[in-house]
Amino acid sequence: MNRNPSGIRGPASASVRRMSDYFDREADKTYTRVYKKETPDILKAFVDFDEAVFATEGRAVPLKFRELIAVAVGITTQCVYCIDAHSKRAVAAGATEQELAEAAWVATAIRAGGGFAHGRLAFKFGEAEHSH
Repeated sequence: MNRNPSGIRGPASASVRRMSDYFDREADKTYTRVYKKETPDILKAFVDFDEAVFATEGRAVPLKFRELIAVAVGITTQCVYCIDAHSKRAVAAGATEQELAEAAWVATAIRAGGGFAHGRLAFKFGEAEHSH
């Protein structure tokens, strides 16, 4: 096997990239051009929707809490882009490190709880097979 530029053992390939190539906040933004070119109407609707959800005024849930919810959801869905953006926005809205930590723990509990709850389905589905 050859050593590819990523340092991972395996066939050298342009499609294999270093992990640092995966998340490049500035370079990755340039690919928004595809949305702008191919689906500008949907992009506009999404941007308008996102701006409405995270509006600084006129919402019952304060912006800091909405941003902390977004951090927790980003952690749960494992979206590095959401974690990056919403962590910064949460801090800008007044979130503390303790609040970020608690949001991360909420995400962890929900994700673990989902595994626990869905694990019960294995017993449920297996139960029919045990009775045969």
